[in-house]
Amino acid sequence: MTEELSYEAARDELISIVSKLEAGGLGLEESLKLWERGEAVAAICQEQLEGVRKRLEAASQGPASAATSDET
Repeated sequence: MTEELSYEAARDELISIVSKLEAGGLGLEESLKLWERGEAVAAICQEQLEGVRKRLEAASQGPASAATSDET
């Protein structure tokens, strides 16, 4: 998924989806669509968090280590 959502927007949407699903009262089809959207939005969050983790690791290694790891 390559949808352009900031982490914060994706997180807020995911919170909203979970709240709607927990509240209940939705039909099966609507619940399924919300669940699928939630999975997609959660993947966006996970992808962005993974990118940040990699950037933090590279920054903590310093410029010399980052250049070496890029060559591998």
